[in-house]
Amino acid sequence: MFSSGRSVFFDICDTPEEAHNLTLRSELMNQISEIIVRRKLTQSRAAKLFGVTQPRVSDLTRGKIDLFSLESLIDMLTRAGVAVHLIFEQSAA
Repeated sequence: MFSSGRSVFFDICDTPEEAHNLTLRSELMNQISEIIVRRKLTQSRAAKLFGVTQPRVSDLTRGKIDLFSLESLIDMLTRAGVAVHLIFEQSAA
């Protein structure tokens, strides 16, 4: 996110809904990447922790956002012992 609080996805996506979805996926992917670095995990060990294959971890660390759904990313974080919480806010329309 930029200092304005607005994601770059709002500048490149066709719809605000698509931009929100990509922003959320990006934030979740960043959290997963931070876990890998913080715990000093190899891709193989990360794959076991997250319940996915090593090539899947490779795709994640290379930022292939289009290959991951919100649900799959939340599942990976949950398997790593991270509680994911949602906050709902009324958007200014």
